[in-house]
Amino acid sequence: MCAGNSMSMRNKNSSSDFILLGLLVSNEATGFVFTVILAIFVVAVTANVVMIFLIQVDSRLHTPMYFLLSQLSIMDTLFICTTVPKLLIDMVSKEKTISFVACGIQIFLYLTMIGSEFFLLGLMAYDRYVAVCNPLRYPVLMNRKMCALLAAGAWFGGSLDGFLLTPITMNFPFCGSRSINHFFCEIPAVLRLACSDTSLYETLMYICCVLMLLIPISIISTSYTLILLTVHRMHSAEGRKKAFTTCSSHLTVVSIFFGASFYNYALPQSFHTAEKDKVVSAFYTIVTPMLNPLIYSLRNKDVLGAFIKVFARCSSAQKVATSGA
Repeated sequence: MCAGNSMSMRNKNSSSDFILLGLLVSNEATGFVFTVILAIFVVAVTANVVMIFLIQVDSRLHTPMYFLLSQLSIMDTLFICTTVPKLLIDMVSKEKTISFVACGIQIFLYLTMIGSEFFLLGLMAYDRYVAVCNPLRYPVLMNRKMCALLAAGAWFGGSLDGFLLTPITMNFPFCGSRSINHFFCEIPAVLRLACSDTSLYETLMYICCVLMLLIPISIISTSYTLILLTVHRMHSAEGRKKAFTTCSSHLTVVSIFFGASFYNYALPQSFHTAEKDKVVSAFYTIVTPMLNPLIYSLRNKDVLGAFIKVFARCSSAQKVATSGA
């Protein structure tokens, strides 16, 4: 009797699971794709953790710009950890199921991370605007308390999106196929399994996403327009070069992240196919978190200097320990 009840409970639970069909790769290419994704994951997590560590330990990096950059690294680390570990497990596992609760958690986390990153990139543009256009007022306008409030606002804005959309998405009735044609629980892919009309919700979600994109894009566009006007009036060639170097790194990150996000969330469904969505989603959930710290570190003398300083300190400590032994 107990065994029968246990079997019934397992069947009931498994029937509520979803199946992730994963990336479109042939069996022959699975090993190669797995290796590439694993390498990107390791590089992304390592680079972001190193960036966070350097900003914490080097006093020269205790500035508003690097504080916001450390928040970006935290978001990127959590972002890639939301999707890639499950993808890697599914690529080597016969069972590619994800529970109803885990699917909802994954939706909430990726919505929170992507929304928070939208707002944070806008705040980083504002930070550069104040630094270039109002340098004398910069210590007042971007003090430690203000930076903490701005970062908290970015996290809150992203989590608000997750709290609003996740329960609505997961409350739709799912009947028939439980196979999600994606490598993680992304809302459009999950909604395709709903057996009720989702058109109104998709329209509202589309408007919400467009607004979330427009707010930071407006801040970024306005900030950099004013920055370009200010830089153009600068008499110092060194000042212009420094401003362009700092801002170009941020603009590179913005272009990559917002370009992929615009396709996924702002273009109407008629432009989408499951295959295209997977490729674009793979780019901004897997590749972008790796590119962000590399772009900022490789093009930033302060970060490279901090890395060399820490590396030299560790090498000296190791030599002392070896000679002492």
